[in-house]
Order: sequence, then C-alpha cells, then structure tokens
Amino acid sequence: MLRMAVPLVVVWAVVTVVPPAAVAAIQHRVPQGEQEIRLTFAPVVKKVAPAVVNIYAARKVVVRSPLFADPFFRRFLGRDFAFGMPRERIQRSLGSGVLVREDGLVVTNTHVIGDADVIRVVLVDRREFDAEVLLADKRTDLAVLRLKAKAGTHFPVVPLGDSDAVEVGDIVLAIGNPFGIGQTVTSGIISATARTNIGTSDFGFYLQTDAAINPGNSGGALVGLDGRLVGINAAIFSRTGESAGIGFAIPVNMVKTVLLAATHGGEIVRNWLGAAYQPVTPELAEALGLDRPGGVLVRMLAQDGPAARAGLKEGDVIVAINGHEVLDEAALKFRLATYPAGSRVTVTILREGERLDVPVVLEPLPDEPPAQPTTLKGRNPFQGVTFGNLSPRLADKLGLDPLTRGVVVLKVDPRAPAAQLGWLRPGDVVEEAAGHAIHSVADLVALDDLAWEKWPFRLRRGRERLACVVYRSGAVDCRSGPI
Repeated sequence: MLRMAVPLVVVWAVVTVVPPAAVAAIQHRVPQGEQEIRLTFAPVVKKVAPAVVNIYAARKVVVRSPLFADPFFRRFLGRDFAFGMPRERIQRSLGSGVLVREDGLVVTNTHVIGDADVIRVVLVDRREFDAEVLLADKRTDLAVLRLKAKAGTHFPVVPLGDSDAVEVGDIVLAIGNPFGIGQTVTSGIISATARTNIGTSDFGFYLQTDAAINPGNSGGALVGLDGRLVGINAAIFSRTGESAGIGFAIPVNMVKTVLLAATHGGEIVRNWLGAAYQPVTPELAEALGLDRPGGVLVRMLAQDGPAARAGLKEGDVIVAINGHEVLDEAALKFRLATYPAGSRVTVTILREGERLDVPVVLEPLPDEPPAQPTTLKGRNPFQGVTFGNLSPRLADKLGLDPLTRGVVVLKVDPRAPAAQLGWLRPGDVVEEAAGHAIHSVADLVALDDLAWEKWPFRLRRGRERLACVVYRSGAVDCRSGPI
C-alpha cells in the first residue's frame, strides 16, 4: 500500500487581549428562525429559469442498406433492386437554449441544431414555437435562433453579464435539459476562467465549472448569483459521456459578438492584427530573457497591417489586450474576436525586457486577392481539383495562418486521380509544381497542358511541408518534414 509522508505543520497563534466592552460590541445577533439561516438559490432560479428553453431539432438524411454496397449482393440482386434504393430517415437531436431578447432571440450551440430542417423550441411553461436560424457559426459553436411567434409576443430573457468580471471561486448555476428529462438546475463554482486547447471550436477559450453538465445541457445557461448570463454551456470532459465535474462554457462576451452579427447582416467579421505568431515555450522564454513562459511571439508582420502601422515589431511578445492577460494564441484570438472592427485596443508587449503599451486599431481580415475558385481540367495530376487564391480571410476560415500566401485546395473531385491516390486534401497549400513557383491560380492554369512523365510538387499541410513526385504510371512518392 502506498503511504505518503505527512509533513508536520506548526501554526503559531497570536493571542490578543480584547477588553470586555469591545467583545460585547462585536458579538453577532443570534438568528431568530429558519428563514434567517436558510441558504437558497431559489430567487435566482425563479428569475432565470423561464428564459431557458428546450430545443428539439430534426433533419432528413438519405441512407441505403450497407448490404447493397457489397458486390456479392449487387451481382445477384441487380443495381435496381428496391432493397438498395436510398431511403429517408429522420435524425433527431436535443439540447438547450437561452432567450436573450424579448422578441424571441435564442442563443444555443451550433452543434445542437446541426443542419436541422425543423427546429422546435419548448419553454418551461410548455409553450412551443418553431424557430428559424439567423446565424450558425461553427467556429465559435454558437447559433442564434428567432422564435416564430405572433407580433407583439414578449418573452422572458436572461440579462447578459460580463465574463471578464468572473473570478475563480464564484458560485454559478447551470440550467438546461439533460438527457431530455426536462429543465434541471445544478450548482457549482467557476473552476478556471481561461481554459484553452479544449479542441471543441476554433475559438477554444472557455469558462470551466464543476456544476454538473450532461448531454442535453449544451446551449443552456451558466449564470451568476445576480441572475446574469456568464456563459453558454458547450462541452464536458468525461470518459463515460456523463458529468465528471469538468464542464466548459463559452464566455458571454463571445456571445455578444455573435448576437451583434446575427442582428446586423448575419455575418461575423473577424479581426486581425496583421501578424503571425508562435507560442512562448519555456525554452523560448529563457532565450528571450523572460522570467516565465506565456504570451505569443510576433513571428511575422503583414507589411501594411494594423500591428505594423502601430509600431509592433517582429520579436515582440504580446502579453495582454486591454489589460486582459494573453497566455497563448487561443486567448489572443478570443480577445480580438470580442471587439468590433474599428475598435482601438491597447496591446501590451514585452520588447528587450521592457513592458510597453501600444494602441492598435483593429481591422477586419482582408479578402484580397479574390479566391477565384478554379477547377483544373488539363492532363496534369491536378485535374479535377478546385483551387483558390489565398487571402487572409480565406486562410483564417480554413484554419491556416492568415499570412499564408499561395494557392489552396478547396475541393477534390472523388473521381480525380488526386482523390483516388489520396495525395491532395482540402486545405493543402501548393507552393511549387513541375519546377514552377505557384503564387496564384493562374500559375497552375498555365501548367494545364504541360507535357510530363513525372510531376514534382511541394505543398504545406498543417504544420508539415510535403515534397512529392507523381509519376504518369500513377505512383506517388511523398516525403514530409516540419515547417
């Protein structure tokens, strides 16, 4: 049996003599009844619960029997046999949502509604409404719905709080519809306020709580004791699929950004500083003379980007935005996303041992050059592949470094050689082909009818660089290495 040595802890007590009169003055009044010592969250729940809804989503999917894919059955039953005909099925999902505006705007998770054909919202008072999607953003995993109600209908709402004001240890309540059993309230505390690298969305920045969150709670409310929304419940960490006391909520300040977009055109405009970054590891921190790792190193600057114009330099370490600590790139992306384009923010940097505050005006990601999606149709190995020019906005949308330049694979026809051999994927960035540098789609089009026996090319895939050769026989040889 494992035994742990328990250190001896010595506590030194300081005894202070207090005059009897002072003792009498500081004595507390004895509670006179149960009501004076009762601790309850009931007033908060009564205020918030009517605005937390159940969401039922359904969509039609076309499926066919897996037996029909077997050549044996196709041979004997024929291709037109009814058993193999596609059939429609209904896929259903359930979750929760939060009413945030009296005219019937509901915030939930994108993964709750998916690609639903029908969305039904049920209030705690059993009223039911169909809902339409105003915005569903997969990158933040947030969606905004509008209830289809009679004009003049007013709904209860949960007022929006400030997730930046939340502290570790604050008591919170999670309200939702776990397992579809009906509205349920659980309590806990804020366990962490800037949990990143969870991997459930591009903007992986969460509040962590030990309030019980289970399947069906997604999209529900995480509220403080003042009854204000601090987060939208989104995910759990569990080995069984049920609550293990580690739940994650999307901060309400991100919710505000998505709400603003949903009610002003339905498109989220993402900001950028015009820089590429790398994490500050312990080794890098030591090399830079920093007292601890953390923050993001400016690795590269766009020539005329917001950061360069404001005076940031390559090698600067960004440690805060408007006074909010930035520990990694996920935190930086979150901070930039919670301000509207045109906002003036203070970027705190470390430069050669000095801490500096630099004002920067945020700008939306540029969409130049135009993508110009083009499908190659020549006799080269890229036939059937759709390429596009990379702009910072498209690069960011594809999860690439916004400063990445060149030509990106947008789609691969399943019948194309590249798909059948598996050497090109959407998101790959082609840098060189047949000995020619590739800067635009036009460069690839110019190679359409190039005679070839073997075709060397280089591409970037995530954090890897691939050097490949495709032979006319169909053979492919690829070697990879880090970028």
